[in-house]
Amino acid sequence: MSTSLQPSTFAGIVALFHRISGIQLAASKQALVYGRLQRLALEAGEPSVQRYAESILKGQVSKAEMVRVVDRLTTNETYFFREPKHFEDLERRADQAGDDGFKVWSAASSSGEEAYSICMVLADTLGMKADWEVWGSDLSTAMVQAARQGLYPLDRAENIGPERLRRYCRRGQGPYDGQLLVARELRQRTQFLSANLMERLPENLPQFDVIFLRNVLIYFDADAKKKIVRSVLQHLKPEGVLYSGHAESLGGLDLPIRTLQPAIYAHG
Repeated sequence: MSTSLQPSTFAGIVALFHRISGIQLAASKQALVYGRLQRLALEAGEPSVQRYAESILKGQVSKAEMVRVVDRLTTNETYFFREPKHFEDLERRADQAGDDGFKVWSAASSSGEEAYSICMVLADTLGMKADWEVWGSDLSTAMVQAARQGLYPLDRAENIGPERLRRYCRRGQGPYDGQLLVARELRQRTQFLSANLMERLPENLPQFDVIFLRNVLIYFDADAKKKIVRSVLQHLKPEGVLYSGHAESLGGLDLPIRTLQPAIYAHG
């Protein structure tokens, strides 16, 4: 029994996924792609992963099924307060904010931990009565739905800290034992939406004081990185701040930004 796709089929899936998402899957991801397509094939009642992949390439699956394919092939690795120096910097900037509101966008929010981490910082720094908003967006519709729900395994809470955990999270009971729910007051301050960073961004996105664009650019080539960052910067206020992942370099891309600290950039 084969446990891999035919080379031409894998290449076709990689090319199709790149065309839809802009993300380039490496050849080393073949086992991951096979495993995720296998689960989708079984859910669709197709025992052959090869035949299922071929049906995708021939355009024989529904639009809803293609959304599921993109959702499953999108890598989503995140946790609360990842790369904590950015949150320390955010706290300082929020503390210096004026009275005209403060908006932050988590542009690759995955299942929402980054956006809710931002919420906790702003709630601590500005208070719940202040005028602040957090937005989150992700390519995966499944991740957007999970983010809106705000329900996570307790082991994701390691970096939250006991005081914030007490104030902003609710411990699950009964069927939700071993899980935490982000408090309603934070969920109500956060808007999540689907967005493909390689395509035209949603028109309802406002202008932001801070944008988190972290740990997503590593999947794109230089031209795609430049396109994404320029698109995102259209929603960053002059002198607003952009955070990238520490493993991602924006140097040499001819962008209207200047480096403030490693992985922290000012617009303009």
